[in-house]
This record gives sequence, structure tokens and C-alpha cells, in this order.
Amino acid sequence: MGQALAEATLAFEEGEVPVGAVVVSGDQIIARGHNQVERLKDPTAHAEMLAITAATNHLGSKYLNECTLFVTLEPCPMCAGALKHARIGKIFYSAEDPKAGFIKYGGKTLLHPATKVSLGLLQEKSSALLKRFFLQKRKD
Repeated sequence: MGQALAEATLAFEEGEVPVGAVVVSGDQIIARGHNQVERLKDPTAHAEMLAITAATNHLGSKYLNECTLFVTLEPCPMCAGALKHARIGKIFYSAEDPKAGFIKYGGKTLLHPATKVSLGLLQEKSSALLKRFFLQKRKD
């Protein structure tokens, strides 16, 4: 999760909502991503979506059932849907997103039935970075 937080910090520095993600296969990070919605002018350029694409390209497969996603914020329903189709094996997320997270919009039913979900790793650091970002945006 530390590497996902490093990706979130990159997003913060680029003026993006600070969300970062990494995909791990075995003991190796095979993909990284951070929000690039503003940079790419693409509402689908979430950290998870970019990491999924990079991971499937790395593996040469559309399935990530043997992989784990570490992401600093609870995935939104769009990202949960992509993770379902990728059949991601495990998801670890840091901070909850009660307004726009997948739990609010159907919870684990939005994911593949075999996907395992855990939350809370580095929650305080991820939440603090998000709060700092939005406080800064309100001042601008």
C-alpha cells in the first residue's frame, strides 16, 4: 500500500485527486496508476482503470484473478465494474468513500464473486492526503 500511496502523492503534485493504485502478481508490482482525469481530460482515467490496463497488458490477459489491487481510496462503481470484468483476485483499499464508493451502490455485488476485499491499510495517511487536497482546492 505504500507504493499506492506514493502514486497518490504523484497525483496530488499534479493537481489530480490523490488516488493511487498498484497491481501485484506474486511478490511483484506489475502495474501502477494514479488519477489522470485532468491531465488526460478523460473521466475514466482513474488510478484503478489505468492500473488495470497496465496489468492486463503486462500479463497479456484480460483476467487478473491471481492479482491483488492496492488502492488508496475505495473504488467507485465504474472501477468496481472494471475490476469485476478483470476478475481481480483481491482488493485492498485504504480510505472509505461514503459518497461515491462502490459499497454505497451495491457493495460486493458489483465485484466478481471470487474477489476478496479488505480495507484500512494506511487509512489515516490516505485520508489525510485527500483532505489536504480538497482543503487546498477550496482555498483556490
